[in-house]
Amino acid sequence: MAKFRSFSTVLAFMLCFLGIASARAQALDRAQLDKEIDELWEQIKVKQDLLLEPAPVDKEAYAEFLKQPDTGLIRLLPREKYDYKQKLPIRGGGSYYSFVLRTHEYGGSDIGLEQGKLKVGFGGMDFGYLISLGDIDLDKATLEHPAVKALAEYQPPPTEDEVRAEWRQSSDGHKVGEFLGLHSLPAKELTTYTLRSLNYDQWDILVAFRVVRQDADGSLILIWKLLKTFPKPTAIRSERN
Repeated sequence: MAKFRSFSTVLAFMLCFLGIASARAQALDRAQLDKEIDELWEQIKVKQDLLLEPAPVDKEAYAEFLKQPDTGLIRLLPREKYDYKQKLPIRGGGSYYSFVLRTHEYGGSDIGLEQGKLKVGFGGMDFGYLISLGDIDLDKATLEHPAVKALAEYQPPPTEDEVRAEWRQSSDGHKVGEFLGLHSLPAKELTTYTLRSLNYDQWDILVAFRVVRQDADGSLILIWKLLKTFPKPTAIRSERN
């Protein structure tokens, strides 16, 4: 009986020791997993930057154009493929771009790509209008072009209520001079667009860009130039109970 008790005590001690060792092993495994996840995210970020980068052939083709000030060459990824499926760590999945902040990170964005459409205005007091200029060289999209001039002369609403009212009422377009400004337009290759993007209390810009190519994954290559920067827009805030 004494031997049995002694054996039981030893067995209990061994089981306890193995339990502690197992717990420590699990803790070490979790730490290792955490480290490996961080390393994988870093690898994904590198791949993400490569995915967003225009191809070398695009950079070469527009090298002279990009020597001009306030110009750029970007790739927009389709939101439904990269953002909805959360394939990339960047907020917005690389489907947005800010011509002011020069970033694809969503937040204060000026342009977006979703379901084959270019879009502007993504929430809050951010809104704007797009007009297609057709298949013309980007150099011809100047402030003298009638559609560009119309957007340049557009006067944004002065109060928050008017901003929100115009945004709701203009789902089918807003008359801008003799042209129709839209929140979204089909994204077409070899097509030039002009965009007025307003982010109240931050910026108000007029941009022209051209879709020069679409890749097999649905992403677009755009060349763009900033045409005009307006005074920072402000709106009289509504008094709400």
